[in-house]
Amino acid sequence: MQDIPQISDAEWLVMKVLWKESPLGSSDVINELKGTTEWKPKTIKTLLSRLVTKNALSYDIGSRGYSYFPLVSENECAKEETKSFLGRVYNGSLNLLVKNFIENKELSVEEIEELKNLLEDK
Repeated sequence: MQDIPQISDAEWLVMKVLWKESPLGSSDVINELKGTTEWKPKTIKTLLSRLVTKNALSYDIGSRGYSYFPLVSENECAKEETKSFLGRVYNGSLNLLVKNFIENKELSVEEIEELKNLLEDK
């Protein structure tokens, strides 16, 4: 099984662009993030480079330069992030997470039914 890299919050934004559409050049990623961040192009290129180093992204070199594409899926990274969060915040206890979630959020009837169905299907 492939090791899933730890991805920072900033790197997640870059990965989301490439999970949505890839391969993309760095200028395409920069343009995509222009409306949602105030990052300079150099910052985004640094994030792309870090993600390549972490084996989250790879690239092909073509006539227009580097074209980046993900090596890990969004689902794989989300699962890894969930495990990491659960371990850090709740000492690995899913029960504590769910209890905290239920006690601190107003749930609609539909959400409660959905949770019941998920548990029954397990």
